[in-house]
Amino acid sequence: MARPQPLLFIFFLIANSFNADAAGVKFELIHRHHLHPGDPLPPRKLVHSDASRAQAISRKVRSRLNASGELPLHSAADYGVGQYLVKLNMGSPGQHLVLIPDTGSDLTWTKCRYKCNDDDCGRIKSGHRSRLFRADRSSSFKTVTCSSTSCQTDLADLFSLTICPSPLHPCAYNYSYVDGTFALGVFAHETVTFSLTNGRKARLRNVLVGCSESSTGRSLLGADGIMGLGYSPNSTAAHAAGVFGGKFSYCLVDHLSPRSASSHLIFGSYKDANVSVARIRHTELVLGAIGTFYAVRVRGISVGGTMLDIPAEVWDFGRGGGAFLDSGMTLTVLTTPAYEPVMAALGEPLRGFERVYYGEVGPEYCFNSTGFDERVVPRFVLHFVDGARFEPPVKSYVIDDAPGVKCLGLADGGAGPDASIVGNIMQQNHLWEFDFGKRRLGFGPSSCT
Repeated sequence: MARPQPLLFIFFLIANSFNADAAGVKFELIHRHHLHPGDPLPPRKLVHSDASRAQAISRKVRSRLNASGELPLHSAADYGVGQYLVKLNMGSPGQHLVLIPDTGSDLTWTKCRYKCNDDDCGRIKSGHRSRLFRADRSSSFKTVTCSSTSCQTDLADLFSLTICPSPLHPCAYNYSYVDGTFALGVFAHETVTFSLTNGRKARLRNVLVGCSESSTGRSLLGADGIMGLGYSPNSTAAHAAGVFGGKFSYCLVDHLSPRSASSHLIFGSYKDANVSVARIRHTELVLGAIGTFYAVRVRGISVGGTMLDIPAEVWDFGRGGGAFLDSGMTLTVLTTPAYEPVMAALGEPLRGFERVYYGEVGPEYCFNSTGFDERVVPRFVLHFVDGARFEPPVKSYVIDDAPGVKCLGLADGGAGPDASIVGNIMQQNHLWEFDFGKRRLGFGPSSCT
C-alpha cells in the first residue's frame, strides 16, 4: 500500500499473547537519539526492545510448535487492482476476512460495525459492498478507551493527534494513504485465528486492530481491509513473527495471475514451508532508518552492465534519501535523480517501437509491443552496499498494460529528498524474507507456486 501520510492516529497495543494448540500456522489467502533524563523513548528503541523480548519468547514457543505459519496468498488482478490478498479469521467466533498484506503500513483494519442493528449492519460507507466484521458478535472484541494508558501516553508521543471526544469513548483514527485510500474507525484488541499446518488452530490474542466504519479507495476492490506488516509493535508482523522465530517472508506470483495461482505469506522459516528458491542472497535489513518501513542500503543501479550516474545522496538515509520495499505499492518509485537516467537507459533500445501516450493518467513510457522480444531490453540490477545484487526478470519492469501495449513499470517520485520504493511488481517471482533478529533481508528467484 502507498505510504501513510505523516498525520496518522495510531495507538499502542497494550499486550499480546499467543495460544497454540499444535504445530505451525496456516492461512488461506484467496506497508540515533541521545537521551536525557525525562526524554521520551524514541519509537525505534521501543520497537527494538519489543523485538528482543519477542525473540526470547519465540524461542520457547517454537520449540513446542516446531513449524512455521503458512498463509496462502494470491494476486488481486481479477479485481483489476495491483495488490495481493490474504484470508484469515478474526474474532470469537472467527469471522472470515480478506485483507491486503502491506509492509508499508502498521495497522491491521477491516470494514466493520462497532455498534449496529440488523437493519444497517449490511451497509457501510465504502466504495463497494463487501464482507463486514460484526464486532458486536465477537466476545473477544475490546475497544481501546480514551482514558486508557495506551491511548493517552504509550503511543500518543509518537503521533501528532488523537481523536478522543471524552474519556469513555473509544480511541479513534483517521488513517490515510498517499493513493487516496482512507479508513475512519475505532481501535480495539481482538483475536486472530490461524489454521495450522497440522490441521489444528492457533490464536493470536490482543492484536491491535481497527474497526473501520467508513473507508474508501480503489485499492480496496476485492479486499475488506489491510493487514499492516510494517516494523512496529502495532503490526501483525511483529506479533506473528515474534512467535515464529522473529521473521516472516512472502513470495509473490506474477501480478497478472488469476486467484487460482497461490503463493505464500510465511511467519517463521520459509524452509519449513517447502518454498523452492533457486538461490538465496542476503543484504542488510535497515530497521528504523525510514519510519517503520523495511529499508535497504543501495549503492546504485546498473542497466545493461553499466552503472548509472546517480548522485550518492539519493540513497543516503541521513540526507532524506534511501530505499525500502513496499508490498502494497504497485509500481517501483524512484526519485527524479535516479528515475531519469534509468528511464533513458531502458528506453533507448525501445525507440524502434511506436510510443503510446496516456498523458498524466498512466506510466510515462508505453509502446506498441507488436514484435517485442524481451531480449532487446538491457538488464536492470539494483546493487546493495554490501555487494548483493537484485536482478529482477524483464517482465518485472517492462510490464503489460493493455493488449498489444507494454510500459516501463517505474514512476517518478519527484526531486526529493525522499526515499525510493521497490513496489510489488518489481518483487514478483522472488521470495523475500525479513529477519528481525539478524536484521537481514533474504531474497531469491522463485516460481512461488
